[in-house]
Amino acid sequence: MASETFYEVMRRQGITRRSFTKFCSLTAAALGLGPSYAQAIETAMETKPRIPVLWLHGLECTCCSESFIRSAHPLAKDVILSMISLDYDDTIMAAAGFQAESIIDETIEKYNGNFILACEGNPPLNQEGMSCIIGGKPYLEQLKKAADHCKAIISWGSCASWGCVQAARPNPTQATPIHKVPGLPAKPIIKVPGCPPIAEVMTAVIAYILTFDRFPELDMQGRPKMFYSQRIHDKCYRRPHFDAGQFVESFDDEGARRGYCLYKVGCKGPTTYNACSTVRWNGGLSFPIQAGHPCIGCSEDGFWDKGGFYERLSDVHGFGIEANADKIGGTAAGIVGAAAAVHAAASAVKRARSNSSGANDKREGQD
Repeated sequence: MASETFYEVMRRQGITRRSFTKFCSLTAAALGLGPSYAQAIETAMETKPRIPVLWLHGLECTCCSESFIRSAHPLAKDVILSMISLDYDDTIMAAAGFQAESIIDETIEKYNGNFILACEGNPPLNQEGMSCIIGGKPYLEQLKKAADHCKAIISWGSCASWGCVQAARPNPTQATPIHKVPGLPAKPIIKVPGCPPIAEVMTAVIAYILTFDRFPELDMQGRPKMFYSQRIHDKCYRRPHFDAGQFVESFDDEGARRGYCLYKVGCKGPTTYNACSTVRWNGGLSFPIQAGHPCIGCSEDGFWDKGGFYERLSDVHGFGIEANADKIGGTAAGIVGAAAAVHAAASAVKRARSNSSGANDKREGQD
């Protein structure tokens, strides 16, 4: 029932008022908003109808859906799919066949211009899209039809946002990210990249749209600034080791056992924008770097074509305090020594000039 509010769904499922209020407070915190916004979220979820959503799947592995339904945000694991009116999702919907496909037409007719089109995966353009067929038709056709009537588009994951592995060279199917599909209607697009995106990031974006009737502020690439404005490196708990020049040289060395920085074994954290090091995964439990594996940069454009996952970045410069202490000290000593030499030379020249001037005065007196 799309006319139900989020709060009505929660109450129907036995959620108490106290738990609902707590959920709104935690949602505000997850969105990076102040405590005062919790009331705005609460009001929106009590009064506004759920957002109708068509969730389409193109070329992908379904990892975005798997992440989404495992959100560990309080209460989200039970009711996150009730925050929206998920009218169509061929991966988790009960309907099948003609019954399922008819839902798309029904949603378009009932909510024309007022539903969200969520895209997981991308369409192949080669061979008229025949590399991805859904319901007997190319996904490209399904995508364009839904996009023509939607209010806005959410590109879930790196496949929809950037192309990901399907679009990696040589890209035989000509897989194309959503915003680059030729002939797609000009609709607002919000990118939520990652392979997959963090579950709480996905649910927070939905909560923000529901509460404020608009997209969160986006960066120049169309990503929510609240989650993609900082590099993983900026908030990584191993950052002090990077600054100190303490690196893992191989995965079984002493540095690895001590939790040193993974930069030298290929970590892409210094060039990857995401919330992994702050929001983390599995209910805030951990993230790849904490588990001992370098960041592979999965939320960045074209990460499959930017070299091996374990190849060291070549354009990141650090200030290794311990590693460069001798060098820095030697340089400083050299500078001090050079300055002292210059000072000594200048003093010698000054004395020589003074002595020469004094000798000339003495000769003139004798004359």
